[in-house]
Amino acid sequence: MKEKTILLSIVVLLSTAGFTQAQEAELSGTFEMKYLSEHIWRGFHLYGSQGAFQTSLDLDLYGTGFGFSIGWSRPVGSGAENLEWIPITLYYKSTMFEAESHATDYQIGWRYYNFPDSSYTDFDMQEMFASLSWPNILPAGIVPSYTIVVVWPSSSASLVSETGGWLHILGIDYAWAMQGLTDEMSEQVLNLHAELVYNDGFGSSFLRDGVVGGPRVDHDWSHFVIGASTDFEIAENLTFTPGLYHQLSMEDSVDEGSETWVTLSMKYKF
Repeated sequence: MKEKTILLSIVVLLSTAGFTQAQEAELSGTFEMKYLSEHIWRGFHLYGSQGAFQTSLDLDLYGTGFGFSIGWSRPVGSGAENLEWIPITLYYKSTMFEAESHATDYQIGWRYYNFPDSSYTDFDMQEMFASLSWPNILPAGIVPSYTIVVVWPSSSASLVSETGGWLHILGIDYAWAMQGLTDEMSEQVLNLHAELVYNDGFGSSFLRDGVVGGPRVDHDWSHFVIGASTDFEIAENLTFTPGLYHQLSMEDSVDEGSETWVTLSMKYKF
């Protein structure tokens, strides 16, 4: 409880600065529709062998740095309906030391996971997160990042009260500019991503195989993910993004095998 209070205090302190930076701006955002051949989340293989359809609306609140997003994720077929969820997120993002080599982009926020086919006391979860990245600290456009997440059940009577815990995510990103695929494209950017995750007690067999009341995960390095995606501009403000990802699982209590999946995303910015 003490750790969550400290993280909440950091969120409130940093996000308050956004109001002093607000400029005249219109409401803007992104609407996204996505297909995943497998739903891999925080290392856990959700929905079994089924893929997932996801939609989300992400709003930038008038250039203040504050944002709001709401999504919906459901399995492609039947059999995993209880894991259909609606994530709601409030966040704040900005940059510190903007002109320096140690410039730091940060995002902090709170997220609520609602499972609409169940009572909120059964499976609903909340989390707080803080993410830092350093776009100028390494040469050649390589961007390292670190994210910390704390998750807990929304009700003390939750059926998954054992799922709460912490995650530490070490990431690295690189935008590789290649020759355009067509004469109309001067270049094509391949976005490369990798992350190594330490699971500090988050999750249980409910997330792994749908069994309520099973054992918790071990405190260990749980998985490593690599992936690549690229954008194709379909029309003004409309982008199609295919992606390919692979997860090397290192902790059986999270996932007993490695996974490979494809994502297909369509985004409209307004």
